[in-house]
Amino acid sequence: MDALLYWVGMAAVAVSALTGVLDSSRKQMDLIGALLVGIATALGGGTIRDLLLDRNVFWVVDQTYLIAALGTGLATFFIARSLPLPPRLFLIPDAIGLALFTIVGTQVSLQWHAPWLVASLMGVITGIVGGVLRDILCNDVPLVFLKGELYATAAWVGALALIALQESGLPSVTASWLAMGIVLMLRLLAMHYHITLPAFRPQRTP
Repeated sequence: MDALLYWVGMAAVAVSALTGVLDSSRKQMDLIGALLVGIATALGGGTIRDLLLDRNVFWVVDQTYLIAALGTGLATFFIARSLPLPPRLFLIPDAIGLALFTIVGTQVSLQWHAPWLVASLMGVITGIVGGVLRDILCNDVPLVFLKGELYATAAWVGALALIALQESGLPSVTASWLAMGIVLMLRLLAMHYHITLPAFRPQRTP
């Protein structure tokens, strides 16, 4: 399980760095700006999770995560800037990063002996905070706060599914892969079919 968490976490960092750099291209940022957005996207959610759990921040303990974020960001910047890319292309790897980070965050929290509800919310935080930082640095309203397709909801459903599957006796590795699939499937289906939650609309007085 520890090996799975390590490599899935590394993949999540790389994918999220890619999404941050791709999204920064809309603002025509220079190399440093794009790298900062990519690193914040890749490392932000896990950093907040670790601080809340009072554990050593993962990329400070193992700088390989930081190197992966920097390397992916650099490669993405120099490759993507020479290609015509759809403006919303980053949403696909963003969905993958959401799924990976949600499960890593939930499993890490469970291993840290967090209660199940706390662990599920830590999974959501790990999954979405990097994207929130990305959108803020790109001077946009964070995607998770807009009325749009399921995002944090998909992450929370996947985190709860992971906990339920493990409690039912399924091996942790199998449960993790299934839960990742649930998050990714919900997010992609929501994007394709424009599935949203009800929005708050105050009634106007006559």
